[in-house]
Amino acid sequence: MSRTPDAVDRIIEQWRRERPDLPLQAMALLGRLQRASHLLGPMLGREFERFGLSAGEFDVLATLRRSGAPFVLSPTALYATLMISSGTMTHRLKLLEQRGLVERLPNPEDSRSLLVRLSDSGHALIDEAVGAHTANEEQLLAGMDATDRAALEQGLRALLAQWEPE
Repeated sequence: MSRTPDAVDRIIEQWRRERPDLPLQAMALLGRLQRASHLLGPMLGREFERFGLSAGEFDVLATLRRSGAPFVLSPTALYATLMISSGTMTHRLKLLEQRGLVERLPNPEDSRSLLVRLSDSGHALIDEAVGAHTANEEQLLAGMDATDRAALEQGLRALLAQWEPE
């Protein structure tokens, strides 16, 4: 199947011309991953903005929602899951609490800490937003058939297995 060259193809072709001795397959693959990530952020972000959320706020609400009833986690569990700093988590939680999307509750197991619970309005918002988000993701991948999707998922899973700690 013939395809139109993309930006990465042009970069690789320049390197082939200038440095034919270099192995360039990894550069091409990782360049496409970087480019895809760069392009993907705004395409996902536009959908979150329709619900008045940033990507980070969506992540917090979605993490609480998928944790299951009673939709309560410690801030430590939240930031560990989201792989962000405690300072970033504190800022996000403050904004979400001000908007009435989460509530902070005393931790019955540790009087020095609080728990974070998804409020009823936060629950309603994230349920609506996650439905739109998954529809958006499907639309973004609509140009790939099931075989290509499966191959990409398998390849990315193998790559992450090399990079992520166990």
